[in-house]
Amino acid sequence: MKHFSFLTAIVLSCTLLFSSCGASDTVKGTGIGAGAGGALGAGIGAIIGGGKGAAWGAGIGAVVGGSAGAVIGNKMDKQKKELEQINGAQVETINDGQAIKVTFESGILFATNSSTLSTASQSALTNFATSLNNNPDTDIQIYGHTDNTGSDAINNPLSEKRAQSVYNFLQTKGVSGTRMVSQGFGSTQPVADNSTTTGRSQNRRVEIYILPNEKMIQDAHQGR
Repeated sequence: MKHFSFLTAIVLSCTLLFSSCGASDTVKGTGIGAGAGGALGAGIGAIIGGGKGAAWGAGIGAVVGGSAGAVIGNKMDKQKKELEQINGAQVETINDGQAIKVTFESGILFATNSSTLSTASQSALTNFATSLNNNPDTDIQIYGHTDNTGSDAINNPLSEKRAQSVYNFLQTKGVSGTRMVSQGFGSTQPVADNSTTTGRSQNRRVEIYILPNEKMIQDAHQGR
């Protein structure tokens, strides 16, 4: 299992926070928030979890402001359109458009109680890897989740192994391991009601967060 430490979350959040100092409060016409208050809130959310889901407790940093934020948002929007063409991928922008969240239901990727990727899912992940390789200035966080059926002794390692399986597969397709981390959260972060069949299906998932790396942020501040 690969994961961000608490200190890493603080460093990343502070780096992004200070990079936004002096920026205007909004970027007109882009919909990207840029205020220092918003940046501080996002940074704190990354450190303490903020009730926002796995990635908020594991290293999504503060929002970058001003024209740099618009540059990052534009790059992320272009990649989002690529990713929306992948079968089985639920794609959404987060962090004021400066990051992307991709969700795969576990049933699409794995057989029941298995951490071995299905043959069908490998096509989708191959396309996903192509997009990541075409957009190299990002970091990737991979999180496995289960429903609450069964014990933690089963769910926790299963979620970790599934996240690691996705990590390993992407690496075989040329995505650098230095860009990626993986972690399992078991059943601790449901997004739907575990008392229903539909809800449990939604909770069995792998979430992948695509974040701007230091190079993208530096390039954005230089208008590139």
